[in-house]
Amino acid sequence: MKHRKKVEWTRLDNAAKIFPPTSNERDTKVFRFACELFERVDPIILQEALDETIEIFPLYKSVLRKGVFWYYFETSSIRPVVEEESLPVCARIYNENRRNLLFRVFYYKNRINLEIFHALSDGTGALWFMKSLLYQYFTRKYKDSLKNTIPRIDYDASISQKMDDSFLKHYTGKKLSLMVKSERAYHIRGIRREENRMRLVEGTMSVKSVLNVAHEYNTTLTVYLTALFMYSIYKNMPERGKKHPVVLSIPVNLRNYFESESARNFFSTINIGYHFGKDRTDLQDVIRSVNESFTKELTEERLKNHMERLAALEHNVFTRVVPLVLKDVTLKLANRINERGITAALSNIGKVTMPVEFTPYIRQFDVFTSARRPQICMCSYGDNLVISFTSPFTDTDIQKTFFQILSKKGIDVKIATNL
Repeated sequence: MKHRKKVEWTRLDNAAKIFPPTSNERDTKVFRFACELFERVDPIILQEALDETIEIFPLYKSVLRKGVFWYYFETSSIRPVVEEESLPVCARIYNENRRNLLFRVFYYKNRINLEIFHALSDGTGALWFMKSLLYQYFTRKYKDSLKNTIPRIDYDASISQKMDDSFLKHYTGKKLSLMVKSERAYHIRGIRREENRMRLVEGTMSVKSVLNVAHEYNTTLTVYLTALFMYSIYKNMPERGKKHPVVLSIPVNLRNYFESESARNFFSTINIGYHFGKDRTDLQDVIRSVNESFTKELTEERLKNHMERLAALEHNVFTRVVPLVLKDVTLKLANRINERGITAALSNIGKVTMPVEFTPYIRQFDVFTSARRPQICMCSYGDNLVISFTSPFTDTDIQKTFFQILSKKGIDVKIATNL
């Protein structure tokens, strides 16, 4: 008599719950990390590396299921298969009518790509997976060259730490008002590309060059580029649009403020706005305002309060017993209301570090995401900063303005696109 293998399930973390009901062909909620190597990818070795990596990150073996009251992850025996790239960037992964893994690994020439459905993990967790995958790949492909110099990986969290729901861990039940007022933001309009394909425009430049310009304004790289993105949007706004502020949604890695080694979602967002119709329109003034907003929003207390508000909804007795079909409707409505207050988004993954022994094999990293509006994602490796614009629209005037301003400041920008 055969015994059925025990099925394990895991509840979605607090941030993940919004993604299943709001993902669709227009906004897949998928993001990609890519690592460009100096040599062609060996798909056989990459498959071996993936087989090993997925054992280190057991949640990645999961499929997403719908229960009566909540979505949940269910372990599966599906084996991820490395394939050559053939799909549009950030193509849909989650489909409630299919039982499939929530990520994919593929390659093209000398690039290794990892795409993830956001319910599974955030950028930091996905980067840990990507770095582990590359570690397994390099230590196999270059084992003779590395010999006795095989480095240690810099992320050695236990399985339980990787699986930790850090929102639940840090939730205190503090009573806070759930109502947070937000002004309607300026919305970018445009003609969508055929078949909902994303338009990707990437600019590669020197980190030091951008830092030097940021320091001219006595600010940080992130503040400078955030302000520059807002300013670029303003330069392409119709006159009637200036009655609304430009508001950027900025993801914040909560691991920088609260203890966590979780490879799942553990992030919050802050909204940074500037009203070009009411305030001065010099870039210097925008930078000053953005810097003040970052200082105000990026405190442990404010991030903690935001986390408590979101978690309070999940722990509400009434919310728990509401059927999932009604929760989906509510979450879609809440997401639509939230979107009214956002113009675009910017995410800075920051500096990607790898063991120095792997330097001869890696050219650069880049990151980008599906987007229902123009969005910037960026990361750096060594002195290479890659700023990636994704947009559903055919128009690229905002991107052009952004990179032209950087070029006029003496920064050498190399442009690549999927046009």
